[in-house]
Amino acid sequence: MKLALAQMQMTESIEENLQKTLRLIREAGRQGADLICFPEIQLTPFFPQYEGREVSAYVLEETSPEVQAVCSACREAGIWASPNFYLDYGGKRYDTSLLIDREGRIVGRQKMVHIAQCPCFYEQDYYTPSEEGFAVFETELGRIGIVVCFDRHYPESMRTEALRGADLILIPTANTTDEPSDLFQWEIRIQAFQNSVFTAMCNRVGLEGAMHFSGESLVIGPDGELLALAGNGEELLLCEIEPEQASKRRSEKAYTRLRRPELYE
Repeated sequence: MKLALAQMQMTESIEENLQKTLRLIREAGRQGADLICFPEIQLTPFFPQYEGREVSAYVLEETSPEVQAVCSACREAGIWASPNFYLDYGGKRYDTSLLIDREGRIVGRQKMVHIAQCPCFYEQDYYTPSEEGFAVFETELGRIGIVVCFDRHYPESMRTEALRGADLILIPTANTTDEPSDLFQWEIRIQAFQNSVFTAMCNRVGLEGAMHFSGESLVIGPDGELLALAGNGEELLLCEIEPEQASKRRSEKAYTRLRRPELYE
């Protein structure tokens, strides 16, 4: 399986960000990728850095033309995609990653579960926490899970998806140069190792207000090995993986089999 990570810089224009998204889907398809993953809220500036703003213009629904354009691009390019949008469901707004198959059908949804509230990440002003928790999606590419940005800092997130059989976990994110990039890399490597799962984290780049997004998107193998690492500019990072190796490694190693959850509370 060839995985593509679309490390992007966003503008104030939803239309410009959408057109870039569509170009990257087509380019990934031309390069033989099976699945393309995008950063967090890829069609908008990172508005959660500001407290309590009016952002209704950024809210989409699954039926919105922008979402449907991405679905159509997947169908035309014959590629799976996991975009991340600011979506409305039943009058509530969520930071949501979709999973779209090569026919352009939405086959999975993962909303952010843990919602941050701190300087530059005033996300509780905008996002409703997921009511459904974590999911793993059975696909022709393998069992795919998604952990949205801040959720990765809670080890229960990736562990839950690994226990549900995930071969690959996708992480759309918005990491900045003010944050400890080395530590963040090791955070993902260690969790991939402990859970025997492929993990791919896709980041934004560029300066937006007070935030300078750091890039360094990465792919980690089920033994914690670094398989691919992007730089700090726009980049389509490609990496070949074998998702079936994740469950094989999980059966070989005892980390999940020997858990004693009755002692953990």
